[in-house]
Amino acid sequence: MTAPDFRLLPAGQVELHDARRRRHWSVELEPFELGVVPVTRDQYAQVMGPGESAVFSPVVDLSWMDAIRFCNTGSMMDGLEPAYVLDEGSATWQTGASGYRLPTEAEWEYACRAGTDGPHYGPLELIAWTADDRVEEPQTVGLRQANAFGLHDTLGNVWEWCWDFLDPARYGNYRVFRGGGFADKRWSVRASTRRGGAPGMSHSDVGLRLAKGAFRTQQAAQGWSALADTERGTMDGPLPLGWTPQQS
Repeated sequence: MTAPDFRLLPAGQVELHDARRRRHWSVELEPFELGVVPVTRDQYAQVMGPGESAVFSPVVDLSWMDAIRFCNTGSMMDGLEPAYVLDEGSATWQTGASGYRLPTEAEWEYACRAGTDGPHYGPLELIAWTADDRVEEPQTVGLRQANAFGLHDTLGNVWEWCWDFLDPARYGNYRVFRGGGFADKRWSVRASTRRGGAPGMSHSDVGLRLAKGAFRTQQAAQGWSALADTERGTMDGPLPLGWTPQQS
């Protein structure tokens, strides 16, 4: 694979919130690396086989599991230890591995904000492809202005899969994607907006951005933990108006 261009992001802190649980909390992050742009169709084809070479718009129409497999395959091609252990459609993150991986949701939001605290890190028409541009497909990466970390397209163009569950109590195994896409209206393209989908489902406006970084803790790193996933999957208190939890 053509070597992805990464930025080493410094240690820092990001504020997150869970609207359903009405909870706000801070996450302390260790340094990690993140791709300057989303993975392109060209890069994906180099790793996963026949596809669209020399096409430098973000790859889309890949599921969360496709993204996980791409990370592992690309890692092995580049001599890195795969970050994930795969087992019958599920994945376990080896937090001490050196290979390519999906960012945690905390890493993604920290990287997107790049020290800002508003919904956007700059004027949206300068930094993001949205419905205002009236384009009908993802655009070539890196054409809009970067944020203060030197990252392009974290807002707009395509949504990006993250490692974390969306809301296990309500949506079961749905995984998060963040950032907004080329067809989304301005109100949806914000640093805090969360959406998600089933791990086997693909979308025409969802791609991925590679992360790297190994950590000493097991089953917990960079704002994510397996224990927290279990706790979030347990309903406590009255059900929010208008929905019931997924049935086991």
